[in-house]
Amino acid sequence: MLSGISWPQLLIVLAIVLAIFGTKRLRTLGSDLGSAVKGFRSAMGDAEDVKEKLSDDSGEDANFDNTPAKETRKDA
Repeated sequence: MLSGISWPQLLIVLAIVLAIFGTKRLRTLGSDLGSAVKGFRSAMGDAEDVKEKLSDDSGEDANFDNTPAKETRKDA
């Protein structure tokens, strides 16, 4: 995808982005992106912990033998 773009072209694009957004906005964007990635990784770790806890709680599968039979509707 980026194989056709050379370093000078990338520098020009970077300069245009800096001119449009400014350094302050790019810095806050970078920190916001970093905190979002950190939060995502934390949530994934929490999900893994919950998954392990649920799998460790019971060593047996669910028992569906006592579920009520499917009701049939008697319409006209």
